[in-house]
Amino acid sequence: MRTRIGAVVLVTGLLAGCASGPLTGREKGALAGGALGAGAGALIGKHAVKGHTVEGAAIGGAAGALGGAIIGDQYDARSQPRDRYDDERTDRYDRYDDRYDRYDR
Repeated sequence: MRTRIGAVVLVTGLLAGCASGPLTGREKGALAGGALGAGAGALIGKHAVKGHTVEGAAIGGAAGALGGAIIGDQYDARSQPRDRYDDERTDRYDRYDDRYDRYDR
């Protein structure tokens, strides 16, 4: 019975994971950062701490996923077109605009 429940949970998780759309930059960054962090954490845990491979992989994976998500989110923010308000805001304080001339009163 336990094996059947585990199989149902596994299949449901796989189907739910495939049902989403394409990955965003944040999700790609979290995935790549988590994988790199887990690998680096496992190596550090195995060699530096002597035998704590799983703990190092868990900590490195979490830190890598967090860092990758932050970097991916910033990449997404920079790749979006600027808002029109930002472009108009620079024109508002044009130095050749006579409405803001101090000497023309």
